[in-house]
Amino acid sequence: MGLRERKKQRTRETISDTAITLFLEHGFDQVSVVDIAAVAEVSKPTLFKYFPTKEDLVVHRFADHQTVSSTVVAERPPGVSAIDALHQHFLDGLAARDPITGLNDDEDVLAFHHLVYSTPSLVARVSQYLAQAEEALAQALVDALDSDREITAALLAGQVIATERILASVNWQHIVAGRSADEVYPEAVADADHAYALLRQGLAGAAAQK
Repeated sequence: MGLRERKKQRTRETISDTAITLFLEHGFDQVSVVDIAAVAEVSKPTLFKYFPTKEDLVVHRFADHQTVSSTVVAERPPGVSAIDALHQHFLDGLAARDPITGLNDDEDVLAFHHLVYSTPSLVARVSQYLAQAEEALAQALVDALDSDREITAALLAGQVIATERILASVNWQHIVAGRSADEVYPEAVADADHAYALLRQGLAGAAAQK
């Protein structure tokens, strides 16, 4: 990354960090874009050059993940199935306490998640990013799956994105309830293994486990 790119990256991070700090202190709806630009010492047009909407000041962190699953599928090692690669990637995220898995008890991460999921407009924007992640994964799965039905990749992508969202939500609920990430970790791994087994086996597999 050249000097100009690094400067732009620092400006982007400064604007976002300033916005999130103000939102956490005063509430999302109580802080204006003008307020953020003033504290970050940038003009309003400059702010919008980096972040098209006020919501993007916060949820751009989700945008950074929207091509991760598709990349995992596209760059998986030879002989590894797409579903196995995605499963292992989620397990790696749990082990690393990646906030995207919901298994992170850092105070700043908890505050950030509370900000996002207690603000309807932010939840809506996150949903848009998840839809884009689903579309990107579906495109990657088209080449990975041996299927002559075009809908197969889209169906599997939707199931994977929904499954990982639910796993993260459950982990997050455990953390909010006062449990530590280390305490929840074994249960989170077991849940992930169970979820991906269901993805492999479908409803018939779920019925067989009853």
